[in-house]
Amino acid sequence: MKLSEKLHRDWPAAFFLAPSLLGTALFFFVPFLLVIWYAMVDNPVIMNFVGLDNFISLFQNQAYLQAAGNTLLFSLISLPLVVGLSLGLAIVLNGKLKARSQLRSLFLSPLLVPVASIVLVWQVLFSYNGALNTTLADFGFIPVDWLKSDSARFVIIGLYLWKNLGYNMVLFLAALNTVPVELLDSARVDGATAWQRFRAITFKYLTPTLLFTLVISFINSFKIFRETYLLAGDYPFEVLYMLQHYMNNMFRSLDYQKLSAAAIVMALVMMAIIAVLFVVEGRSGRDLEES
Repeated sequence: MKLSEKLHRDWPAAFFLAPSLLGTALFFFVPFLLVIWYAMVDNPVIMNFVGLDNFISLFQNQAYLQAAGNTLLFSLISLPLVVGLSLGLAIVLNGKLKARSQLRSLFLSPLLVPVASIVLVWQVLFSYNGALNTTLADFGFIPVDWLKSDSARFVIIGLYLWKNLGYNMVLFLAALNTVPVELLDSARVDGATAWQRFRAITFKYLTPTLLFTLVISFINSFKIFRETYLLAGDYPFEVLYMLQHYMNNMFRSLDYQKLSAAAIVMALVMMAIIAVLFVVEGRSGRDLEES
């Protein structure tokens, strides 16, 4: 096909794609390039090139190291919990329960609640003079300052689980319906136990959804900043000081160099972890097709 004929054929598609491509370039690629540039200059006004000095300074900053450590620890604790619990709930609700439709709706209801309302409920429950401490005091327990002690991490993990279990559960329920019933019946006839059937058949078909859920849950773990910020403010107790707190405070102080460097490091780490998960998902998908 001649070039003129190809251009004549493809110009309508290029015409309709042009606004989207222009918007993506203007609001995504250009700001991303500016972030990289700001991370390598000493000042957004003078703009003297300093190379990797901002990154070196970033890793010597104790506030950043604390925020990165808290964020990493939160993800390491919350990810296995949210994936494991949502998978368990999906398996239970996929069985023959009388109220399973009502239970599914109940676990999905947190997705409909605004963030401000969620935070208000958590403040009422976990403030020092809140409902939980009042109830504990009635039973003779000593009140706990939940939001200003090491216990604050578990409060935020509980909030993250409450908010994300329902969505992950729906993904696993959909995946469970793709498991061939005839394979499970054949394994049952051959004498395989419930655990053996799950490990050899069900889990193999759940692997792509499991890895996708890990990716989504990992991304959502970085979005907990909204709730934490509304719950504890700009400078919360040290175990709640996340990467987003650090970057938000750098933005408010107009320290664009540290903000840009921190954003690039976080983006690279997330891209690396997600890339590994997608590689594993691709291999598991090929194994499933070959089996």
